[in-house]
Amino acid sequence: MKGSRLVAVGLVVAAVGWVASGHLFPHETAESRAAIRTNDNEPKPFRVAVIDASLAPHARKLTLSGRTEADKKVTITARTGGVLTELRVRRGQHVKKDEIIAVLSDDAREAQVAQAQAIFNQRKVELEARRKLIEGGMMPKLEAVNLESQFKSAEASLAAAIAERERGVLRAPWDGIITETESQVGGAALSMTGAAVVQMVALDPMLAVVEVSERRLGSLKLGDEAEVRLVTGQKAKGRVRYIAKSASQTTRTYRVEVEIKNPDGAIPDGITAEVAIPMAPVPATRVPRSALTFSSAGDLGVRVVNGEKVDFLPISVVEDDQNHMWVAGVPDTARVIVQGQDFVREGQNVTAVPAPETTASTK
Repeated sequence: MKGSRLVAVGLVVAAVGWVASGHLFPHETAESRAAIRTNDNEPKPFRVAVIDASLAPHARKLTLSGRTEADKKVTITARTGGVLTELRVRRGQHVKKDEIIAVLSDDAREAQVAQAQAIFNQRKVELEARRKLIEGGMMPKLEAVNLESQFKSAEASLAAAIAERERGVLRAPWDGIITETESQVGGAALSMTGAAVVQMVALDPMLAVVEVSERRLGSLKLGDEAEVRLVTGQKAKGRVRYIAKSASQTTRTYRVEVEIKNPDGAIPDGITAEVAIPMAPVPATRVPRSALTFSSAGDLGVRVVNGEKVDFLPISVVEDDQNHMWVAGVPDTARVIVQGQDFVREGQNVTAVPAPETTASTK
């Protein structure tokens, strides 16, 4: 019995000693080794590629789509009755100012001129002869007033007859091109009055017409140079000659006309055109188009590295080019993230490295 107690006491002492040894002399376990490895393998900061921003004055261009429009257009109509006896032009023909376009039948107009001319000559001779008699005292002076009145009446009748004869001949009001012939030879008599005969346009100068919003209207002024590119690939230069003072009731935009020299008529009427008008320079930074991103709040901007942390800068677009953007809101020498900006967030630690040449070249 006494021996059994000694054995039990010995086992208790041994167990207590074993437990105590774990606290006094700790041993490395699998869990402790895993914890050590976890501390050694903490993630490194994310690497991003950056470029150094350069703030510089940038001459903006206001680019608008529009169309070409002939400077002058007219429909030439008959101003008197008669039959259309001659049509001396055809569609597409160039005509000079005062060149005869069409002729109406005479309808006694020439005879009316001859009659008025004869009466005019008669009144003129009578006035000269009787004036001498009046000066010699052989006729009363009151007779001179009557004679002069008859002479003036004959003179007016002659001028009216000549004007009526001229109405039978249709002439070009200025240099231009015939675009349409509305009547045919032999066209009706009295109903010809007011009827359209031909249409013509003047192609020099040519106009490029665009519509400008009210927000951009203040940046334009008369005489501004403009570059015009047609849908055909043709390019031309011109100047702003007209800026509307009243907005369109339907679009609330303002008509702007750019005058282009077109001496050879190479630029047609009514073709689609793109007009670029230089504007006043503003401070801006050029960044790659791909560098633009959105913040968590939905603002457009760029992410930059400030020290070792990511920051977001809201921007406004000054001009959109093919490969890059001119933006305002990025300070000079700021380090703009151009690769990896969509994988980091504001306040995150990053490692910034220079962007590759292919990206930096767009800076």
